[in-house]
Amino acid sequence: MRQDQHRFTIHTHGKALYEFTDEVADWLAGTGIESGMLTLFCRHTSASLLINENAASAVQRDLLRWLDKAVPEGNHYEHDSEGPDDMPAHIRTMLTGASLNVPVGGGRMLLGTWQGLYLAEHRSASHSREIVAHIIGE
Repeated sequence: MRQDQHRFTIHTHGKALYEFTDEVADWLAGTGIESGMLTLFCRHTSASLLINENAASAVQRDLLRWLDKAVPEGNHYEHDSEGPDDMPAHIRTMLTGASLNVPVGGGRMLLGTWQGLYLAEHRSASHSREIVAHIIGE
């Protein structure tokens, strides 16, 4: 068994889904690992990771609208240290998750045809987000 690890930095510009599939694929190809399990971990409490459709941009817009409706901003939260989007961002992260596992075969992520990797930024301000990637395999 071999393993490798890398940190990706994604610069965000407010609430959106930021695809980073190609960056992970390029790094993975350089590891020489053909078969294994890839783990991705977001090191933040107000951003999260998703696997979702990467062909129709309407999917991303619909997902963001749904999250806004499901967890609205407002002054009804006790925790608002960093503004009205602070606590809703934490709840959205809890709902969507901070880590992903992706099987690897033939030196590639075994994602479906229309699947892509996304960082979901849940805050309105720009941030630099860090994703840790760890691959173990042969």
